[in-house]
Amino acid sequence: MKIMLPAFAGTVLLCAANLRAAEADDSFHAALAATKPIIDLRLRSEDVDQDNIADEAHAITLRARLGFETGKWGNTALLVEGEGIVPLRDDYRPDNVVAKKTNFPVVADPEAYEINRLQLTNTSLPGTTITLGRQRINLDDQRFVGGVAWRQDEQTFDALRIVNKSIKNLTLDATYLDQVNRVFGPDSPQGRYEGDSVLLNAGYQTKVGKITAFGYLLDFENIATVPAAVRDSTSTYGLRFAGEHAAGKVKLTYAASYATQSDYADNPLNFDLDYYAGEFGAVFGKFNAAIGTEHLEGNGVKGFTTPLATLHKFNGWADKFLGTPPNGLIDDYVNVGATFKNLAGLDSLGIVAGYHDYEAEHISADYGGEWDLSLAAKWKRATLMLKYADYEQGVLVTARDTQKLWAQLEFAF
Repeated sequence: MKIMLPAFAGTVLLCAANLRAAEADDSFHAALAATKPIIDLRLRSEDVDQDNIADEAHAITLRARLGFETGKWGNTALLVEGEGIVPLRDDYRPDNVVAKKTNFPVVADPEAYEINRLQLTNTSLPGTTITLGRQRINLDDQRFVGGVAWRQDEQTFDALRIVNKSIKNLTLDATYLDQVNRVFGPDSPQGRYEGDSVLLNAGYQTKVGKITAFGYLLDFENIATVPAAVRDSTSTYGLRFAGEHAAGKVKLTYAASYATQSDYADNPLNFDLDYYAGEFGAVFGKFNAAIGTEHLEGNGVKGFTTPLATLHKFNGWADKFLGTPPNGLIDDYVNVGATFKNLAGLDSLGIVAGYHDYEAEHISADYGGEWDLSLAAKWKRATLMLKYADYEQGVLVTARDTQKLWAQLEFAF
């Protein structure tokens, strides 16, 4: 990583003032004694039936993340985490830009072995956390920047991040990154996005909700076989407001976002596009419901893009709109759910059901609709999940009828 050596030197200098006292207190041995293991195991089955592809995909993958995080020495902690993804059944296409196993639908969980996280975290400055190295970054609701935790190979960032909370209720968050380690793995042509990018995020907590302003300047180098890379070079500025309010026994939740985006750096396209979203929900005891809408503009050539987002979280679990269509996207949705505690010996049992109605934003056209359903049971450190998505294509065919079914068992320590 280009930023690692100079930034590491700066981090060492930052903690040098604390080093003598740390040695006197024998805090190095205390830091080793406070080291905690990282153990995260996930076994998943994913079946995909897509209309325009000959065979159904059947994927069974085992993911293991193993590592450790030390205690603090000189106000600095070290985290090391390796990751391995092993296909136990590989009747699926792991990469949509590689012409291999094209008779199967895509399941973006390739075989991979890599360093998932390798970071130093320093807290020498008052109210400030500095993280250097390969790290996980989740900002706000992850609509613009997230770790894509749903996929077996999560998205991480080679970055220098500074978070300051020295002013009450105010969080200032700035990141410089030069590589995005994407879910397709290190061997994929689209597995790495490189370039000099900056993430700026400022949030202020009020009594009625959190107000956030952000600016994301993404400069990605051209990849000859993946034109989407340089075309995702964008400057995006926006505002978000999210909060909750108790009304008797009901808790009301609300959120609204707006952003404007234009081409940036070496992007060969020329565009100015907007994004806006709103959601209103209610929680009553064990039950919850929400209704919302999300609009991503398009100009017929390019749609509003969020290449660093946790995309599976938005626009339906069937993942038919990971990239916004050129004519944009309107997603009107409703979700209902329930969470039960200490039921049948389980710590918790959660049920979620939702429906999405999709339309083009730039023209009048129907993209179809989708039903989603999940059931998750947690017992101590283990979580079992069953999940289903059923997408039905619309009059304007941007994606084909698709059904997906997951069964997943995860253990985290």
